[in-house]
Amino acid sequence: MAPSLTKDSVSPGTPGSERTFFGQPRGLATLFMTEMWERFSYYGMRALLPLYLVAPGGLHLNAATATAIYSVYVSLVYLLAMPGGWFGDRVWGPRKTVAVAGGVIMLGHLTLALPFSGTFYMGLGLVAIGSGLLKANISTMVGHLYDGPDDPRRDGGFTVFYMGINLGAFAAPLVIGTIGENVNWHLGFALAALGMALGLAQFLIGSRHLAPRSSVVPTPLSAEEKVSTLRKAAIWAGIAVVFYAIVGFSGHYTLNWILVPLTLLGVIIPTMVLVRIKRDRNLDRVEQSKMSAYIWFFVAAAVFWMIYDQGGSTLAIFADSSAENSVLGWSFPVSWYQSVNPVLIMALAPVFAWFWLALNRRGKEPSTIVKFASGLVLVGASFFLFLAPLSIAEGGHKAAAMWLVAIYFVQTVGELLLSPVGLSVTTKMAPAKYASQMMGVWFLAVTAGDATTGLLSLAGVGLNGRYVVALEATLAVVAGAAVWRYRNRVKQLMGGVH
Repeated sequence: MAPSLTKDSVSPGTPGSERTFFGQPRGLATLFMTEMWERFSYYGMRALLPLYLVAPGGLHLNAATATAIYSVYVSLVYLLAMPGGWFGDRVWGPRKTVAVAGGVIMLGHLTLALPFSGTFYMGLGLVAIGSGLLKANISTMVGHLYDGPDDPRRDGGFTVFYMGINLGAFAAPLVIGTIGENVNWHLGFALAALGMALGLAQFLIGSRHLAPRSSVVPTPLSAEEKVSTLRKAAIWAGIAVVFYAIVGFSGHYTLNWILVPLTLLGVIIPTMVLVRIKRDRNLDRVEQSKMSAYIWFFVAAAVFWMIYDQGGSTLAIFADSSAENSVLGWSFPVSWYQSVNPVLIMALAPVFAWFWLALNRRGKEPSTIVKFASGLVLVGASFFLFLAPLSIAEGGHKAAAMWLVAIYFVQTVGELLLSPVGLSVTTKMAPAKYASQMMGVWFLAVTAGDATTGLLSLAGVGLNGRYVVALEATLAVVAGAAVWRYRNRVKQLMGGVH
């Protein structure tokens, strides 16, 4: 059903108070549609990416290199969310940052649509930069629509907003994936650019309904800080240009000269951020204790995302080469598997919400730690399940599509146990000094997990080998068991956080 606009009475001074969107401020419709179209472009391109990288009509790379590129790309999107938030807070303000981000994403997809391998990686970089800028700021603008954290409509507004994410993610592989696989790869990437163009256009048209504070730069850089920031950026850019010029002109350049540094940064930067916060002498004893507990959650989450995000790379490449991608004789494009997760999220999230409330009323709702541990065990179980189709394929047969659907189902249940809990515990355990930065820290767990996958691929580890899959599955189950085993210790470190 299409989103509807209705007359409603809301508090005076609320942006868009004359009309509402599902009982929410009118500006939510603008942000809902922007996020939906941006996710449509992002997930559509992401569904095509590993398939294009290995296809004879694409870049025709081996599976290990394709997985490394995919993993580096995804890790960069989440890594760049932190500087994206910094731009919104200190340079342009959230509204301008999102508008610029939409333009950069669209340009990136258009660059991917060009039939030249040389411009392909530039397009990936532009999409990653734009996604990082947008991701950090659009949620902030949703919060601006409400009268503070106690506004009773706030939680419902974010729920509606996140539905936009899943709607875009569900539709994208069905549309972009079908065109890309069956008609032309670059036409598929061009459709992703069209999706972002539609999202950007309606954002600019509907921005009058957004809160005025979305245009404000909360803590603008001083003149001295601007000069210092530009100087540092120029120095690092100059070093990179000189370094890669030397490598290129010496005839030693390969793709690994880009991939290896980026994957290492994806592991090193999250580690440095956590160490810097943990060693901050301005944190009191309680905050230090909470950060010690949070490191448990962070490391466990990195293991989770390392396996979970292989649903778009390792599993997709396996499906392309070794699965019978049909149901009851009806064949479908490989990219359609990427629609399984968002449709399951939309179907199961309300069930989980009801289930937790029902248990809570009986005083039996599992603790944060138990939910987290269960999510890890389930993502490990999904890779133990993956061993079955791998064995079938090694026997010279095509694995049935339902094996892959079952894997995605188990991973989605694990995600619903771990991801919302991770977001919640991040906000609850954040030291006051880092309250606005900790959500970016949570995203760095995704960066660390995907960067680890990239490093393994670049090291020549066959991620679709049975022994490696079994080892990853065991790692996740052991990590989940460790979180559960030491739950009392972690709970003690968490202080009063439940």
